Amino acid sequence: MIRYIIRRVLWAILVLLIVVFLTYVIFFLLPTGDPAVRLAGKARTPEILAQIREHYGLDHPWYVQYLLFLKRAVLGDQYGWPGLGQSFTTKVPLKETIFSRIAVTAQLALGAAFVWIVIGLSIGILAALRPRTLGDRTAMGLAVLAISMPVFFLGPLALYIFWFKLEWLPGTGYYPLGEYGFGEWFGHWILPWVVLSVLYAAFYARLTRSNLMETMTEDYIRTARAKGLSETRVVLRHGLRAGLTPIVTVFGLDLAALLGGAIITETIFNLPGIGQLTVQSVGTQDLSAIAVITLVAATFVVVANLIVDIVYAFLDPRVRLS
Repeated sequence: MIRYIIRRVLWAILVLLIVVFLTYVIFFLLPTGDPAVRLAGKARTPEILAQIREHYGLDHPWYVQYLLFLKRAVLGDQYGWPGLGQSFTTKVPLKETIFSRIAVTAQLALGAAFVWIVIGLSIGILAALRPRTLGDRTAMGLAVLAISMPVFFLGPLALYIFWFKLEWLPGTGYYPLGEYGFGEWFGHWILPWVVLSVLYAAFYARLTRSNLMETMTEDYIRTARAKGLSETRVVLRHGLRAGLTPIVTVFGLDLAALLGGAIITETIFNLPGIGQLTVQSVGTQDLSAIAVITLVAATFVVVANLIVDIVYAFLDPRVRLS
């Protein structure tokens, strides 16, 4: 098991290095024109252009520029580790901006993930245990309906109904837990969590149902029943554990994508997270911030893949043996 984990960690480090190189190529080498002008965005003063050329070493060959870029990313810069540089549009260190924004996105992603896992797995298990019944068909019909409702439609609709018309829940905005207390904080997160989790919950319900129905026909399930084990133990300990392995893989990638920025949800509910920062950076042509956001999002995906591989190996020993 230790050898398997070491191999996966080394592979993740290699992938991260490739991601850093591709990010550098896409943002610095492929576009035509002066890179300093692109990185300056709308703040294209002579002083800013000179500062950018010095910071990124644009007067040196491309491979020297890349090594400087990689060195800052791995070892840090004058703003600390990781070396994310600064936004030449806002004149603020990107490390400070990213860390403050990622806290908001993490609250959104983790809360929504908890909601969709609880709802999706529960509906999927109940539907799989009673296939082709009215409850199963109703659940799967609602799942198809939920998958067909994108966030940019469901978000404004939920705000209109539950905030504007019924006044049951608070509206948009971010309310930090330390400043407003648990009740106010939780109330403002209910709608974003539910809106973001609806599509995922529907997908996980269908995935759980499909995997569990297939697993429950296996020989070892019949053997467990023949031994006199209760149906609850057969389902939870034997059936669900085997059926969870594909779900773990998908969950890790979905959560990593959300941590990289739930752009639409954060924009609709005015949440100052990574997704909203992405929209603002595109609007101000802040290329340095966009490049850092790309690296952060890719890092979350790589790390999530690593965690999923390790968890997968614990759930299914055949993975690490192969």
